Amino acid sequence: MAKPKIIMHNSITLDGSFRDIDVDMGIHYGTAASFGEDIHLVGANTAKTGIEMFGGVPPEEDSDFRKAERERTIPIWAIIDSKGILKGSLHVFRRFELCRDVVVLVSGSTPEDYLEYLKERDYDFIVTGEEHVDLKEALEVLSKKYKAGTVLVDSGSGLNGALLAQDLVDDISLIMMPLLTGKGTDTLFANIEKNETIELELLKCEKLERDYVWLVYKVKRSSNK
Repeated sequence: MAKPKIIMHNSITLDGSFRDIDVDMGIHYGTAASFGEDIHLVGANTAKTGIEMFGGVPPEEDSDFRKAERERTIPIWAIIDSKGILKGSLHVFRRFELCRDVVVLVSGSTPEDYLEYLKERDYDFIVTGEEHVDLKEALEVLSKKYKAGTVLVDSGSGLNGALLAQDLVDDISLIMMPLLTGKGTDTLFANIEKNETIELELLKCEKLERDYVWLVYKVKRSSNK
């Protein structure tokens, strides 16, 4: 099976921080929409942080147990959650107007009670890998099952680092914010190995409102491949 095109998309400060910053969601999602994504890929920890930032988890309602009916032009959100971190809170994403519905990527080690939670609420889920989700296989299944040509990754350093380490990323899209966060910052590319060099080719450099700059790079190759 062929994998879809993978685009990393993040809003970061000039020194690479992606945590505890006031992201302009209009700019972030507005630029993301230009890629025509079929799948929006997020890690469970990033998803949990997003829920905490934007008001927490409301009680479930009857409608949360059924798939939302939205236009097919709206992307599906695929969330990597082999540990069941988001049990009890996935309906937050099902209600989100920019999410057609949720698909959960799990592994052979995922708790059975989490799988039952997904089944009871009619969430699709894909099982790959033993202890952790096999990213390459999961992406191939997403491509085949949902006819996904483009996957946009909107997550933190852990998932991004894993995708880059496996040479699965095609393009990197960065919204550079005119901010510096200084010492102790948690940078987006902190998980790249020190002996690994990834060469990039600039595809776009565009000044946006509020002195933001949008950079898009093509990933050329990794030196250790």
